[in-house]
Amino acid sequence: MAKADYRMGQRDGSDQNFDYMFKLLIIGNSSVGKTSFLFRYADDSFSNSFVSTVGIDFKVKTVYRHDKRIKLQIWDTAGQERYRTITTAYYRGAMGFILMYDITNEESFNAVQDWATQIKTYSWDNAQVILVGNKCDMDDERVVAPEKGKQLADQLGFEYYEASAKENINVRQVFERLVDIICVKMSERVDTDPAVVTGAKNTRLTDKPPQLPQNCAC
Repeated sequence: MAKADYRMGQRDGSDQNFDYMFKLLIIGNSSVGKTSFLFRYADDSFSNSFVSTVGIDFKVKTVYRHDKRIKLQIWDTAGQERYRTITTAYYRGAMGFILMYDITNEESFNAVQDWATQIKTYSWDNAQVILVGNKCDMDDERVVAPEKGKQLADQLGFEYYEASAKENINVRQVFERLVDIICVKMSERVDTDPAVVTGAKNTRLTDKPPQLPQNCAC
């Protein structure tokens, strides 16, 4: 596949609502918790009821890094095989992927390699990927050890997190880290504002605007 042109992430000059836009996808088998993960991050909400995603859906969230506004377009994809042709069409142009499995479902873990192959087949070579073992709050039902997840991530060249959408464990951290990695890659490929791309590993993203200095008369 062609190398990623990270200039795609830069805003159109006529759009004053953001400085950069990153397209992100959450992929993995059905019922691993992709939709819950997205809703926890975008809306800080969680529902125990399971409704299978039909095709593909997305949410938009704006985060701030230094003085830059980054618009995240986050796509939630259906895991069922019958939707695969539809969902893989959205891989093109994605700058980052969250590849998810359920730590209580070994089949979803075994499918990770196939999902990774799809990323390699349908997306840019330089799309960034984080492997997430979801539902870590259900440790008593665990069938996939953390060591196995980390080992597979290392083998695939991905970073690895265990998370829980229900208990809000590592949800924000996963998205922050994915954006961090994309910013680093942007700095390597295009001459862009250092305020956006330097110190990416240690700089947290926030969904609140940067605070402006205020004069205090106290």
